Amino acid sequence: MSPTRPRKIPQRTCVACRTVRAKRDLVRVVRLIDGTVVVDPTGKKSGRGGYLCRQRPCWEKALQHGALERALKQTIPAESRATLSTFAAGLPEALAEAPAPHP
Repeated sequence: MSPTRPRKIPQRTCVACRTVRAKRDLVRVVRLIDGTVVVDPTGKKSGRGGYLCRQRPCWEKALQHGALERALKQTIPAESRATLSTFAAGLPEALAEAPAPHP
């Protein structure tokens, strides 16, 4: 029998801090066809998307400095910006780092 190969883990880059992480560790923000911008917890909604870390500083940077607007190729409407800010307020200030595995 041949040994099984490990599963490939999809990688994505945070649009704010430019850190490459596993897709599951990031939150997808998607621009829908009607122009609204929403958080996509499943990562499967149709539309242009961008990824952000699950920490408040990345979200603040992305919203204040236009990184998310550049990724979505659209200015974010005021209603959508308010929704994203509310979501960001519930995120931790920093990510809890996982302990290093023992050899």
